[in-house]
Amino acid sequence: MNLKLLMAIGIAAPCFAVGANAIAAERNSGTVVAQAQQQNDKDQKFLRGGKNQQTGQPAGQPQQKPVQNQPMQKPVQQQQQMQKPVQNQPMQKPVQQQQQQMQKPVQNQPVQKPVQQQQQQMQKPVQNQPMQKAPQNQQMQKSGQQQPPVAPANRRLDQLRGERREIHEGNRTVIHEQNRTITRENGQMFIRHDDSERFRRGARDVHVERRGNETDTIVVRPDGSRIITVVDANGRLLRRIRRDRDGREFVLIDNRRLGPAAGFGFIAGLAAPRVLIPRDRYIVDADSASPDLLYDTLIAPPVMHIDRRYTLDEIRYTHNLREWMPRIDLDTITFDTGSWEVTPDQARRLEPIAAAMRRAIARNPNEVYLIEGHTDAVGSDIDNLSLSDRRAEAVAEILTQDFGIPPENLTTQGYGEQFLKIPTQGPERQNRRVTVRRITPLLTGEN
Repeated sequence: MNLKLLMAIGIAAPCFAVGANAIAAERNSGTVVAQAQQQNDKDQKFLRGGKNQQTGQPAGQPQQKPVQNQPMQKPVQQQQQMQKPVQNQPMQKPVQQQQQQMQKPVQNQPVQKPVQQQQQQMQKPVQNQPMQKAPQNQQMQKSGQQQPPVAPANRRLDQLRGERREIHEGNRTVIHEQNRTITRENGQMFIRHDDSERFRRGARDVHVERRGNETDTIVVRPDGSRIITVVDANGRLLRRIRRDRDGREFVLIDNRRLGPAAGFGFIAGLAAPRVLIPRDRYIVDADSASPDLLYDTLIAPPVMHIDRRYTLDEIRYTHNLREWMPRIDLDTITFDTGSWEVTPDQARRLEPIAAAMRRAIARNPNEVYLIEGHTDAVGSDIDNLSLSDRRAEAVAEILTQDFGIPPENLTTQGYGEQFLKIPTQGPERQNRRVTVRRITPLLTGEN
């Protein structure tokens, strides 16, 4: 019986399980149907304009906007925002900055600067670097302008030779070079130049007036005084006048001829003077002279009595007339062969003579001093005449520019190799010299 009971139960159990499953499925289907009905009712409300239960937004509006505002969507925007700091976030810097650093140096990084700077530096020096200045100065010298020396002195002398023009007039030969004229006649030779060019430096104003056959060059000084240089139609100096701020005039040089002339028309026929004073006071060496001796020589009277005044041309071109006045040999400065340059160290040696000049001019503002240039016997007489004239002018310019000697109180003249201090035909430094001589008494006729 027990066996029968167990068999009945085994048969009935599956049936019960199937039934239970059927009942559960029926219940579940009912639940699904109920949920579907509820969802359908909600959809109908949504379509009729009600509010969305999940979003709270008015029904009928697109549901994509909430996607932008829902917290779930913020990461989408934040991901876009996170792309911006990619360049600034520490984790991204190594990646992007490496790329940027690999590109930026082409223009800005020090690694690339040498490449561009080398190209720029290779171009800039053409205009701005000091190593280009020398060729510019050489070009300025080749054009004939008087610039600080760059080339050797003999090249400057060669340049003068190349610029000379010769004109033959019977037994007279006239040679023109830059602002100088050399005349050779009857075995004699002399050089002329425009002395007033020195006055233009530092002037407040310079103007030219023409009156008939005369030309006046008027140089106005910073203090208002005027230096007037009058020349004739041939450029020959006639007068030099100083006019102060009050209008008072002082004739420094009167070069108008006074009587019959012989030879060149301006060489006075005079015998050599009889010198009665000690030789060391007649020819003074600046190197060994005391300041008082320099001053005394610059105010000394003629060694012999003079009976009239002489023109500047007579003084310039008459050796015996100049010998009536004591002289100072500036043996403190000498020149290289073929050069008229005064080096800075030698220019400083002019201070004693400049101090004596300032003292003498303070005593008499109308003093006039002749600066003479000389050469040795090496080279042609024409070259030496031109060199000596330029040497005298170079010293006069230094006395004015560096030591304040008024230019109208100075006049210059070159004599070449005519008056050698040491009698030799070879190179001699002592013959390449400059001499200073007071000529005021000869110009005024006052002893």
